[in-house]
Amino acid sequence: MKPSLIVHGGAWDIPDELMETCKAGCDRALTAGWSILSQGGSALDAIEAAVSVLEDEPAFDAGFGSHLNLDGHVECDAIIMNGATLRAGSVAALQRVQNPIQLARKVLENCPHMMLVAEGAERFAKAQGVALCAPEELITDSERDAWLKCRNSTHAAAHHRGHEQGTVGAVAMDRHGGLFAATSTGGTCCKLPGRVGDSPLIGCGCYADSEAGGVSCTGYGEAIMKVVMAKTAVEFLRPPVGTDSHPSGSVISPKSFTPDLASLAAREAVRILATRTHSTGGLILLDRQGNPGFAFNTPRMAYGYVGSDGSFVIGV
Repeated sequence: MKPSLIVHGGAWDIPDELMETCKAGCDRALTAGWSILSQGGSALDAIEAAVSVLEDEPAFDAGFGSHLNLDGHVECDAIIMNGATLRAGSVAALQRVQNPIQLARKVLENCPHMMLVAEGAERFAKAQGVALCAPEELITDSERDAWLKCRNSTHAAAHHRGHEQGTVGAVAMDRHGGLFAATSTGGTCCKLPGRVGDSPLIGCGCYADSEAGGVSCTGYGEAIMKVVMAKTAVEFLRPPVGTDSHPSGSVISPKSFTPDLASLAAREAVRILATRTHSTGGLILLDRQGNPGFAFNTPRMAYGYVGSDGSFVIGV
């Protein structure tokens, strides 16, 4: 198999002044992941490296720079899923983990469960040798200022760079056909403490199945959960069975597998999100042959993928 990698930095109304920062973040994530894949490394290592870079970029809503909840704290969620085994490692409501995706991998590999939350997840992190940070180390000055303005006046989009800003994710395939998808987020600004959105939920914010493809989603979590968007997109990627492999009325044609199917599946899943929930979001994906696809119905989405010639394609 030829290695493949696609990443995103969230679908939202990215302002002009952040466009280059978002592009640069996606470029660094591709560089980190592709340096592993291009040398024969595993998709799991590549996806952890790529998402860790995205979590460290404060322009995105994940890890350092995450939105603050109603009490003024960061609560992060993340997931990694293995397309071969259908096993996932998921964590939620973390307040003291610099790179949630790294803890999600520990759950994937070393935990009998597939999801851990809050204090229990952080206790598992300590047992696994994942360093805990002070909660304040995840807060940027701009997010603290925005939270103070919301608390002292009204909860207004003007106080934030984007209320649905910057969930991050990646999908990778290695030369052995290993397929992994991952998503990481800080959630929505001023959310109720303990709120968990779509990002760490298998089938909602992330899904991977080596028989079809892998997906990472971004957008309004409560709406994405309603249509189980990641799993919905993967089902459009599933190879034909007999003569009727896709839902009737779908724009997806049940024909032989082609690179176009990746883009069509992405657009169809976002169309369902829009028509059934009247909400916004986006997604990235790889089909089972490593063809990339993406779609969004927000003004912009930060994304990047490795082209067939090995060059990086990055957009907002």
